[in-house]
Amino acid sequence: MSVHADDSHFSGQQPSAVQKALGMLEAVAQLGPGTSAKEIARFAGVPPTTAYRMLNLLVADGFLVRVPDLSGFALGRRTAELARAAVETSPSPTLHDAVEELRTRTRFGVHVASFAAGRLRFVDKDPDHEIVAVGALAKNLHANALGKLMLAHHPHVRPDPRLRRLTDHTICDPGVLAEELRAVAVAGYAYEGEECRIGRAALAAPIRDRSAFVVGGLYLQGSASRVAPDDAALVRFLVDGSARLSGLL
Repeated sequence: MSVHADDSHFSGQQPSAVQKALGMLEAVAQLGPGTSAKEIARFAGVPPTTAYRMLNLLVADGFLVRVPDLSGFALGRRTAELARAAVETSPSPTLHDAVEELRTRTRFGVHVASFAAGRLRFVDKDPDHEIVAVGALAKNLHANALGKLMLAHHPHVRPDPRLRRLTDHTICDPGVLAEELRAVAVAGYAYEGEECRIGRAALAAPIRDRSAFVVGGLYLQGSASRVAPDDAALVRFLVDGSARLSGLL
């Protein structure tokens, strides 16, 4: 990024400005083309007025471009060039390839979800195992392992205050849920036992970026009789597997 001489705003000489600019580029990369200025500011934790000025600089320098209808932004040519250079100089297994290798080692369905912008979104689904009640997961964070994982590691994300009861096993008491989330943070994984759908259970372990921030989760789903939190081998497989995906999501 070029350094601008107008210090009344910000410049590349200011570490915080660089961090904010990188955070805004990450926001567009995570949220996709057409991301609005408000969404970028919220994701990067940048005040809206500062975000608008920085976005103009990033567009001027070619790191971002405005989408044709001017409703949002997309990654620009210079960002793409940096990405290509990184791939060429530091080849590494892709997320999908790494997850596929894990799938060859278990009989359960293994899926990957992203927590970008406080939203639970699947980015790699196991083609051989359908996700049971997939539509209910993002809407009921309190009732599934991935949702608990996100709530435990992203305090700014809040579950629906109603804590809707999906089954007789769903946690609907805020105090009980808070205790569960503390346990998830300590244990390093989350469990759901028929809380979203009768007969189904699941485990989830955090996927971290290169700065150790939790950006998603590795999700293993199966029958309630076969997926249990006291299955040490299964838990170790999932936790070790999620560690292998660090920096790939």
